Amino acid sequence: MENVVIASQGATLEGILWPPPSEEASGTEPSMSRWAAIVCHPHPQYGGTMHNKVVFRAGRALQSLGMAVLRFNFRGVGKSTGSYDFGQGEKEDVRAAIAFMQRRFPGARIVLTGYSFGAWVGLQVGCTDDRVSHLIGIGTPVATNDFSFLTECRKPKLFVQGTQDEFGPIDQMEALLLAIPQPKELVLIEGADHFFTSKLEALHHAILDHFRELM
Repeated sequence: MENVVIASQGATLEGILWPPPSEEASGTEPSMSRWAAIVCHPHPQYGGTMHNKVVFRAGRALQSLGMAVLRFNFRGVGKSTGSYDFGQGEKEDVRAAIAFMQRRFPGARIVLTGYSFGAWVGLQVGCTDDRVSHLIGIGTPVATNDFSFLTECRKPKLFVQGTQDEFGPIDQMEALLLAIPQPKELVLIEGADHFFTSKLEALHHAILDHFRELM
């Protein structure tokens, strides 16, 4: 684990970088060793940080596949400077995180992952940024945020959603999936709420299963 500092536009961000585990030590798949992942945390004004349990568990799943993983705090959170910017400055933070990972792991395919607010901000950037290869939305808050930008996004997309998610009802998620282009996958976690209470293991395996199919 490495504590890192990332320069964003108008802010300095704190982050934690997990390097890719060695294949000998972990038994990870070599086909994932040229990938790197970024995980964006939930809403800063409701206690969201890079230490959130869903963010942590998603990051661990990606690292177990052989990827380097970056978690970071948006501006105004923890030791990150600046202040909450209603998703606008936070998009600059995502771009800064992508640039950081590109410098550290040249040529790696970047997976942009976001949970809740992090999905709304992160996927907006990831859809249009050529440095990003793959997108993951976890607990995508379709009831409270506009995800219509996904209708133009042709990158591979994985969505992991609880069937009891109060901010992302299944009927709205399924309607969104119908409106967006392939490649796309929606994995439903039976009984999971927005916070994946008692369902973190299922979230972990949903991510593993998705990427193992790509190997």
